[in-house]
Amino acid sequence: MTDTIADLLLDRVGDHRPGLLSHDATLTWDEVVREGAARAELARAMRVDGPFHIGVLLDNVPEFVLWLGGAALAGASIVGINSTRTGSYLEQEVRDTELQLLITDSAGLALLDGLDIGVPPDRTLLIDDPSYAALVAKHACEPTRDPSIDATTQLLLLFTSGTTGASKAARCSQGRLAALGQMNSAKYDVRQHDVSYCCMPLFHGNALMGLWAPSLVAGACVALTPKFSASRFLEDVRRFGATYFTYVGKAIGYILLAPESADDAGCTLTHGFGTEASPEDQAEFARRFGAKLHEAYGSSEGAGMIALAPDGPVGALGRAAHDGVRVVDPQTREVCPPAVLDRHGRVLNAESAIGELVDLHGAAKFEGYWKNPEADAERVRHGWYWTGDLGYRDADGYIYFAGRSGDWIRVDGENTSALLTERILRRHPAIVAACVFAVADPRSGDQVMAAIEIPVGGSFEALDLPSFLAEQADLGTKGAPRFVRAAHALPTTGSNKLQKKAIQVEGWRTSDPVYRWEGRGAPSYVLMSEADKTALREEFARAGRLRFLP
Repeated sequence: MTDTIADLLLDRVGDHRPGLLSHDATLTWDEVVREGAARAELARAMRVDGPFHIGVLLDNVPEFVLWLGGAALAGASIVGINSTRTGSYLEQEVRDTELQLLITDSAGLALLDGLDIGVPPDRTLLIDDPSYAALVAKHACEPTRDPSIDATTQLLLLFTSGTTGASKAARCSQGRLAALGQMNSAKYDVRQHDVSYCCMPLFHGNALMGLWAPSLVAGACVALTPKFSASRFLEDVRRFGATYFTYVGKAIGYILLAPESADDAGCTLTHGFGTEASPEDQAEFARRFGAKLHEAYGSSEGAGMIALAPDGPVGALGRAAHDGVRVVDPQTREVCPPAVLDRHGRVLNAESAIGELVDLHGAAKFEGYWKNPEADAERVRHGWYWTGDLGYRDADGYIYFAGRSGDWIRVDGENTSALLTERILRRHPAIVAACVFAVADPRSGDQVMAAIEIPVGGSFEALDLPSFLAEQADLGTKGAPRFVRAAHALPTTGSNKLQKKAIQVEGWRTSDPVYRWEGRGAPSYVLMSEADKTALREEFARAGRLRFLP
């Protein structure tokens, strides 16, 4: 096996098949490596004392990929900057990574206007500056790798998606990314003949670990689109002849909302990899486009815990990839008993069966976060790697994802699964995305709240949500949302995942319309007025529970 990304790149020298496509450029693999070598030489020429960190603030354009190659050959690290961040949050996040060089364009420079990210103007390269191409050309050279590079050389600082809180910069070495490329090219069947359509942002692990690295290993061609667009998805697939892609669940929801056409099944896609697509959306995507979606479990910090099991039960992630993968009680560290499932797949013994996914052998493989020992300590405890994710295992050994820590809601003394309610809501054909979370009850415990995204032009009333929920046999008596926030655009992370923590903090106090479940027998959702919200707040005050309203 190849130890480093630098080695994998050098293996592509002399490969004159297409290696990189965009809307206005085509490069062979040989050209990709040679262009990367020129950027490596430019980076070396501009290097100063301190961490060899290069920030990239760009859409999915060829320059992003060429600087990935340049950093790999130079022994530098790429810090992909999330263009959906703004203001002081963006400033602090980037400044903490100690950049010594920034690659961006005029749009990126405007986003950073007024922010001090620690990079002076003379160390900022604008790819749309008229002098940029000549500067790179001056540093053209034969591709070589820095002799100091080995498998432990850091290549990436990947900001975690920030769905449940502040993001952290996860470290990824050349060796780990090369190993993931080799593992994932086999796992997701990425081969030399594939055209890998990259519509997820290159600053995130989904695109880098699930698409770019496997394509590099296989020699597959990478096709770039600047940003994900549901309306342009099939057009791009046909333009590039794409066969493979990566996704997140919300993106699949938007793609399926587009009107179906007779030639959908004739598109070139054959397979994809991603997370958080519902079983119903996976089946519909396969029916409509003839492409299989591989749902898998992983993160920027670690992967390889779950082996795919295509013939396993609906909703299962797969089986443990090795004997160190366990579902344990985080308090006692005891292995949780198998889940007992009813005919709908609901867990009947949730209190004992659901625990945290851990890897007994993962601590040594975890490469840590950039200068964040508190976050490191949260992941590695008692010599184990703790994912922070909940799961359970059935009697046959299949592992299921049960949400993030905190995704179980205590209602009337019973635990109810936020993830199950989310999946049920996503079955509705007019709901693009949903997240479910706990909000405080004015008297005791919690209530279930959902935030849903519906297409522009759609209305909450047209959903007929009470009737829809009544038809869902697997929805428990406590699982129906008592509050529903309806929006045409919920806040998302740069990787297009919902910002669940921020949505939960707003709760029913958001400026978006919020509907409250009212009545018995034939209940309905009624739009809350400002007076209703004031009255509810007063209930909290009378009960002495205002502290539960963040």
